[in-house]
Amino acid sequence: MNITILAVGKLKEKFWTQACEEYLKRLKPYARVTVREIPDVNPQQAGGTDGVLAREGEAICAAIPQDSYAVLLDIGGTELSSPEFASRIETLGINGQSSIVFVIGGSDGVGEAVKKRANEAVSFGRITLPHNLARVVLLEQLYRAFKIIRREPYHK
Repeated sequence: MNITILAVGKLKEKFWTQACEEYLKRLKPYARVTVREIPDVNPQQAGGTDGVLAREGEAICAAIPQDSYAVLLDIGGTELSSPEFASRIETLGINGQSSIVFVIGGSDGVGEAVKKRANEAVSFGRITLPHNLARVVLLEQLYRAFKIIRREPYHK
């Protein structure tokens, strides 16, 4: 399975990078997981938040391959437990979906174009997560999902 994480913005702090690298390393036996960073847009250069959402949205939509299943991480999305998240990934694979793209928006979220392109939206709860932390949580949940799917003990 090929999994791509499209994330707006770069990880600037070393601890975020280290956490992501650790989970990417743990995921190698299960799937090909890549992270692609979409440059965040300066609101002053884009004419405000609407301009940011439009420009970042264009870049996100252009980066999602047409044959990929797109999952938007969104506070208004469906909340799934870890076993439900694992089951969702397993079901996509069983149904022949070999390419999944997870989208993490920037600090202002995502615009309507991205929401329309997404095949579904998933939420990690009703709390607001900084997009850097959302990336780490997503990677951890992907790792946990593959452990659940394979009925392996979770590495602590």
